[in-house]
Amino acid sequence: MRSLFLAVGLLGLALPSLPVAAQVAASSSATPGDPAARPFVEKMIGDGFAILRDKNLKREEARARFRTILQQNVALDDIGMRLIRRQRATLTPAQLDAYRAAFPEFVLNAYADRLYDYADAKVAVQRTLGRGPFTEVYTRVTRPGAQPIDTIWQVKKEGGRLMVNNLVVAGINLSLTQEADFASYINRNGFDALVGFMKSANAKSLAVQTGPK
Repeated sequence: MRSLFLAVGLLGLALPSLPVAAQVAASSSATPGDPAARPFVEKMIGDGFAILRDKNLKREEARARFRTILQQNVALDDIGMRLIRRQRATLTPAQLDAYRAAFPEFVLNAYADRLYDYADAKVAVQRTLGRGPFTEVYTRVTRPGAQPIDTIWQVKKEGGRLMVNNLVVAGINLSLTQEADFASYINRNGFDALVGFMKSANAKSLAVQTGPK
């Protein structure tokens, strides 16, 4: 699986797969959206980089903090369900429960260590745009010696609090990409094999973290 999903974690639905410039043009008449979305994203980014750059943190502790950030700021269950929306009607309650139990840890394990590659990056918020119930927060990621990357964070208020629902990175809708990856895997191997793959990956990650007894 290509597993582009979650560049900083993640995410789940909605934006059309248009180049960033086209999305901006399509949103030219939109409102700025929820004014709380910008500081929400800025704080989440700041908290994440503080973990990446803390040399005193062990990887296990850093992963635990990343897990907390994901749980508090990302609509993981909603995202996970949207990634299997085409298969959901055919699944049993037991299959759904197994998937929902494995998915959040799979996301963390797949991306937590990769985030360290971006410890030297800078992320600047450029603007916000409202799109229906969502607020899009546009950011630019820069790293030494690399081309800037434009990213759109899709934010929605759920249960009285803001949550990240999706990311569009360099014009690529990560949730739609990951949904296609999951569908391809399920078509080849079956839904239970996808859950088994996630569980196996989670177990291997746990073994690496804990080390030999």
